[in-house]
Amino acid sequence: MQAGTIRAWGWIHKWTSLVCTLFLLMLCLTGLPLIFHDEIDGALNPDVWQPANLAGVHLTLDEVLDTALENRPGEVPIFMSFDIDRPVVNVTSGPSADAPGSAMHFASFDLTSGNLVPPANTGESVMEFLLQLHTDMFLGLPGMLFLGLMGFLFVLSVISGVVLYAPFMRKLDFGTVRREQSKRLKWLDYHNLLGIVAVAWLLVVGLTGVINTLEEPIIETWKSAELADLIAENEGEGTVTARASLDAAVEEAVAAAPGMELQFVAFPGSDFSTDAHYAVFLHGRSPVTEHVIAPVLIHASTGDVAGLREMPWYAKALSLSRPLHFGDYGGLTLKLVWAVLDLLTIFLLVSGVYLWLARGRRSLRLAREAAFSAGVQS
Repeated sequence: MQAGTIRAWGWIHKWTSLVCTLFLLMLCLTGLPLIFHDEIDGALNPDVWQPANLAGVHLTLDEVLDTALENRPGEVPIFMSFDIDRPVVNVTSGPSADAPGSAMHFASFDLTSGNLVPPANTGESVMEFLLQLHTDMFLGLPGMLFLGLMGFLFVLSVISGVVLYAPFMRKLDFGTVRREQSKRLKWLDYHNLLGIVAVAWLLVVGLTGVINTLEEPIIETWKSAELADLIAENEGEGTVTARASLDAAVEEAVAAAPGMELQFVAFPGSDFSTDAHYAVFLHGRSPVTEHVIAPVLIHASTGDVAGLREMPWYAKALSLSRPLHFGDYGGLTLKLVWAVLDLLTIFLLVSGVYLWLARGRRSLRLAREAAFSAGVQS
């Protein structure tokens, strides 16, 4: 590699690293506890609620829906969602299917008895604060996009560091740490060694982080394009006079998308469906694919499948990036690995700043020595 090319890559590595370092440090420090989000939340806010009949037969979705509507006379169902770890069904209702959020009512029901489940009294969650800071710095979409830019600069700094590693190591064995040399050289060797060892993880976390910052534009694009097309294809089929069994509709949806399971139901007239269909949203079964969603429209009067639309590639990329970014698809062992690599990244960022400051002090010292030498000679 020519000297000019090395200087160019060195300039890219220095400035991309310096510009994003402060924000990357914040992301690493907030991301460390977020890796153990479930464990910390469970310890700080233990769930004292227990189902009424732990070993009992679960109610059908139709029975839960009837119970929910009996508790809210005059209202219609809008959404139904499901807890992952508890036998709990959540029903959102309102005076009409297109009611604004302020007019909606949310209630949770014990799937083993139909009893109301009291809301969790968690107060202000520390993890929610950290997640918001980590996601958008409390600035909404502009904050997310800004952090996405910082993530992009971080990825560039990693790539440029890899490019520079080969010419740097051409006269040294791999993994060499010159402990007998100056303190700055020793830090430089550790910085380069740990960076090249963790390069794959750094790129994965950096790229998935950038994708995650585009969540709102990606979801809106999916809703306005793919999901809107599916709904538009089935508009104009009238309104529902007699509602078909919700359980049967869900069974039809699951049969139409093998390997997926129920996540969410939007009732006729809601924003995510038509006036005549259930929109049954399914997701993957594995920890990696649980965010990959497929909506299935079921005619609410007949229970027949009206259409299915898989998520487009860009929405799938977003869904897959979430578990990869936080390492929450392989149990506690993988989370511990992610935590160690997060700490390593903090060291890389701090050592990079130290090397830049040390080089500046060295250049200033050499300049002073040269000026002093010139003054003596004159």
